[in-house]
Amino acid sequence: MDLFILDYRECDPDKCTARKLIDKKYAEKIVNDRELGKAGIYLNPMAEKAISPADKPEANSGGIRAIDCTWTEAEEKIPEYENGRALPYLVAVNPINYGKPFQLTTVEAIAAALYIMGEEDQAKEILSLFNWGEQFVKMNKEPLEDYREAESSSEIVEIQKEYME
Repeated sequence: MDLFILDYRECDPDKCTARKLIDKKYAEKIVNDRELGKAGIYLNPMAEKAISPADKPEANSGGIRAIDCTWTEAEEKIPEYENGRALPYLVAVNPINYGKPFQLTTVEAIAAALYIMGEEDQAKEILSLFNWGEQFVKMNKEPLEDYREAESSSEIVEIQKEYME
């Protein structure tokens, strides 16, 4: 599945997971936010719909698109597009936000989207670029498996409620 990232270059270059995905040719760089809504599935933590396996045909045709920016400015920088999808409840394992729900790095977010849409091997491949990457799937294995079995965004939201309790 093709991966695209709009990188605002706001994080430490040595720790930036988005930049590493672009540099290692796992993702293509997007140069402006209009390209986010052009095709595929656009990861947006504020989207009204959750990503689900039902999004796979759209992601196969237009890829997965993500923005890399600081969490404090995300609301200002992330535009609304119809193809935006939020990720369900998952816990970060990156060194900066370890153990915090919903505070995923770009690579964790993209890997989660891939996994939920049945692209487990590609998810693990991009996570393998980071010494903590394998731990993301291990820590979130049960919810990832449950989300992957869901049929729709609304079913994902119902499953997520169980993990948030």
